[in-house]
Amino acid sequence: MPHIDNDVKLDFKDVLLRPKRSTLKSRSEVDLTRSFSFRNSKQMYSGIPIIAANMDTVGTFEMAKVLCKFSLFTAVHKHYSLEQWKEFASWNPDCLEHLAASSGTGSADFEQLGQILDAIPQAGNVVTGEMVEELILSGADIIKVGIGPGKLVHRGHWPPLQWQTPAENFPLILVTFFLGSVCTTRKKTGVGYPQLSAVMECADAAHGLKGHIISDGGCNCPGDVAKAFGAGADFVMLGGMLAGHSESGGELIERDGKKYKLFYGMSSEMAMKKYAGGVAEYRASEGKTVEVPFKGNVEHTIRDILGGIRSTCTYVGAAKLKELSRRTTFIRVTQQVNPIFSDKS
Repeated sequence: MPHIDNDVKLDFKDVLLRPKRSTLKSRSEVDLTRSFSFRNSKQMYSGIPIIAANMDTVGTFEMAKVLCKFSLFTAVHKHYSLEQWKEFASWNPDCLEHLAASSGTGSADFEQLGQILDAIPQAGNVVTGEMVEELILSGADIIKVGIGPGKLVHRGHWPPLQWQTPAENFPLILVTFFLGSVCTTRKKTGVGYPQLSAVMECADAAHGLKGHIISDGGCNCPGDVAKAFGAGADFVMLGGMLAGHSESGGELIERDGKKYKLFYGMSSEMAMKKYAGGVAEYRASEGKTVEVPFKGNVEHTIRDILGGIRSTCTYVGAAKLKELSRRTTFIRVTQQVNPIFSDKS
């Protein structure tokens, strides 16, 4: 029988962080680096826990070269060949500790992922509270929390999950298709979950089992990234905010003297035509294609995001990113910014 959950669920746009007493004298005092020990693989990771999404317009090798300089992570899209991986690894060995390899759900996908991990090493792919607990207990180290319906990356049957990871002793990251800026899942399916509430609920479930989560989707500005960390996310994945740069994938278009780059969801008609020959008859496209104004080098955007998060930590008195969630109190709002003068940048 249908059921209505009357509990209020919130998105990033519904809240602001309340400023608190701070002893920090400068934003430069804030440490954004985090170190994690993963529950099941027993591996360690240290870096700034922001991840470029595994979309072919974002999770590129070119993006990884820049992000690794800042100790940021890149989830590389699944459409690179083994040979391309080997070439990248041979020329960029220092980037490998800040990379994850993506996989589809078919046996051929797992076979290729296994070859990549054997040749290089690193790994990856979900959503909501009860599933988080079950997946961590089934062997996952990190759960990627999104809003649209997800495809579980596993072998075996549900339930129970019987994980057969391609390479032992590497963190297994579970992922879903998310409600990002080019996702139309809510419109096409009527399915969704406000991201702030999703992160808070899933973080609570994961951390109780010493697991970790990635907040995927819903971030439109550096303040949203800070809110995701404040809500309890261990990692934050970005797609649209990293699209449109020199290092991003997507065709470069020039019109009326202005440059744009194509950006599309991986469940969009364009992506499915590119990689699967078109949209299957049994499903609908759940993504759109947009033209993003060309932004130049992604390094400038990264500095803006990291600077915004440092400012957040300063305002709430968190000397380290790890402390941000403990220093966070969200307040409900009806308006995020003063709209009188619109931002032309």
